[in-house]
Amino acid sequence: MVMQDISLYELNSLIKRTLNEGLSERYWVSAEISEARENHSGHCYLEFAEKDLRSGQIIAKAKGVIWASTFLMLKPYFEEQTGERFGAGIKVLVQVSVDFHELYGMTLTVHDIDPSYTLGDIARRRAEILRQLAEEGVIDMNKELSWPLLPQRIAVISSRTAAGYGDFTNQLKNNPKGYLFYPVLFQAIMQGNQAESSIICALERIYEQAGNFDGVVIIRGGGATSELSCFDSYLLAQHITQFPLPVLTGIGHDRDETVIDKIANIRVKTPTAAAEWLIAQAQKADDRRILLRDAIVASVQQQIQEEEKLLSTITQGIPRLLDRQVQAEKSRIQKIQQSVAQKSRERLFKERIHINNLTTSLPRSIEKSLPQKQAQLQQFEYRLRQAVGDRIKTARQQLDILSKTVDLTSPERILQQGYSLTLKSGKVVRSIHELHPGDKITTVFKDGEKESKII
Repeated sequence: MVMQDISLYELNSLIKRTLNEGLSERYWVSAEISEARENHSGHCYLEFAEKDLRSGQIIAKAKGVIWASTFLMLKPYFEEQTGERFGAGIKVLVQVSVDFHELYGMTLTVHDIDPSYTLGDIARRRAEILRQLAEEGVIDMNKELSWPLLPQRIAVISSRTAAGYGDFTNQLKNNPKGYLFYPVLFQAIMQGNQAESSIICALERIYEQAGNFDGVVIIRGGGATSELSCFDSYLLAQHITQFPLPVLTGIGHDRDETVIDKIANIRVKTPTAAAEWLIAQAQKADDRRILLRDAIVASVQQQIQEEEKLLSTITQGIPRLLDRQVQAEKSRIQKIQQSVAQKSRERLFKERIHINNLTTSLPRSIEKSLPQKQAQLQQFEYRLRQAVGDRIKTARQQLDILSKTVDLTSPERILQQGYSLTLKSGKVVRSIHELHPGDKITTVFKDGEKESKII
């Protein structure tokens, strides 16, 4: 058998005719957009991919195109319905026809798209993250935290240049009641691929000084829903659920709730609404303060009225009480007077009897004790004379000793022993430091005196 060869172009043409004959219909195909590129003419060139559910490996690829006339209507319709930016990284359900070109190969031409499929995929992804957090037992941990009665010290995660951050701070600063707040910015990237790690880094910085704050506010201004994909992050949600401070989110998107909206302690729609929530808490605290103040005032007024009534009752009863007391005291005094008079008479009678007894017994007692007292007096006189004699003898001995001591230490005796005395102005010089050049001194010897001058 003779083999007939054909050219590559002829083979591709055969493939084209075969595909056109066998795949002439349009098909709804689900896939992930791995690449999307819009050129200057308005056409959008795509690459579709399908991944294995278990391994995540790509198991199929195909090029795709949306011609400008279709893309001009399809893109805004899709983004309006889903809130997602049409581009790489999303799963879609598209209606395609299969085209084959001899030079460019097979291409899937997109004619229509089903936004509900993409919405369902986003919802499934969010539901899977929430289910995993629930299984870990952390999904409601941040919701269970309580804000202080008056939250003022606020850690804010936002971009410094974001309009939403400016709206938030202006709303707090210019609140009608003038409540004071102390927001501290922890700057982070709030969209794009780096947003997740940047926000987590800001949370970690806040954690290091958590004792300085009452709560955390995560805010972001308006924008495309596709820019909020970082807030559907499992890792970010896990950090928030287990954060020790309550978290308030206001990320400027009210189409639906992101994952962190669902697990945060409080969720509001916008940065301005976040500021209004804090102001409302301050208003509640102020209202409670006023209620407590009014309750205290009312309680004090009631207490004053009760005390005034009691005082009035006591005041009215004092005269009667005093009368009874005076009468009781008078009666008591009379009884005391009667008792004193009676006891005085009894005491006087006893003392008279005692005096009479002394009058009778005193002479006999004196006469009986007189000889004994005389003998004691004589004995005392003898001891006194003996003691005086001993004292005089001792004093004489001490006097003799002193006389000899004086004689031995007298100046005359010292001079006779060869010593001399130096006088200055009639006073004995005891130290060389008392003499100065020009001083006149007198030196006394045993046989005379000699004057001299200090040079």
